[in-house]
Amino acid sequence: MDAPVKFLDREPVELNRRQLVKGLAAGYIVAIAGCVQNPTLGRNQLMIVSEAQMTQLSASAWNQIRTQQKVSKNKTMNRSLQTVGPRIVQAAGLQNQKWEYTVFQGDDANAFVLPGGKVGFYEGIFKRMENDDQLATVMGHETGHVAARHSGERYSQQVAAGVGMQAAQVALQAGDVSGAGAIAAVLGAGVQFGVLLPYSRTHELEADRLGVVYMQKAGYDPRQSLRFWQNMTAQRGGKAPPPEFMSTHPSDTTRISALTQQLRSMGYQV
Repeated sequence: MDAPVKFLDREPVELNRRQLVKGLAAGYIVAIAGCVQNPTLGRNQLMIVSEAQMTQLSASAWNQIRTQQKVSKNKTMNRSLQTVGPRIVQAAGLQNQKWEYTVFQGDDANAFVLPGGKVGFYEGIFKRMENDDQLATVMGHETGHVAARHSGERYSQQVAAGVGMQAAQVALQAGDVSGAGAIAAVLGAGVQFGVLLPYSRTHELEADRLGVVYMQKAGYDPRQSLRFWQNMTAQRGGKAPPPEFMSTHPSDTTRISALTQQLRSMGYQV
């Protein structure tokens, strides 16, 4: 007589599901483990795109920005950027690139530097600065992103995350796992909040650290970086930023604390 058929309870199924997700996560980590050493940062970076490729992509983006944004005719702002910018660039050892400095119209408190040396500052951020030292704070920070190759690293991370998620979804579907869509969504949230956003916050703090070093080398007062961020905090008007773990930027408190530690390590009393 054949033995009676035994039906498995749900616990082994749930266990197998957890093991599958765990294995996918481990595979993802292995997939992005191929890194290169960045001497500027003293750490490894995932880098699947060359500097030449990033410069080419940036040139295309810059041309688009120049066609969409109006250039400011404010002589004072343009003169300040044209003065401070090259000094910071030289301090960073990046003067071999062809740099271009542009002030754009608009009240946004924003600035950026693209790989290849394309610098854009909006009029709004000048209104939140008290002196050229604070302009050097922002310029140093943005130049730090270029020196650290953050754009290339961020691009590489996004590509790796996309490939990893596609592989996870295919594996889940092929395995006919119950609730595959929900698991894939959780994996996506994990990649976003556990990998991509923290790396972006790390980039911001690294750029801050490099920026104050460049300020000092260029003859500006790095302590003004604290003053700048304190002013930015005050000018938010009490509006609460999103929770730090959900943001691509560190909180003002985190940023000011990290800058304070960096300045003290450089011998400043703050």
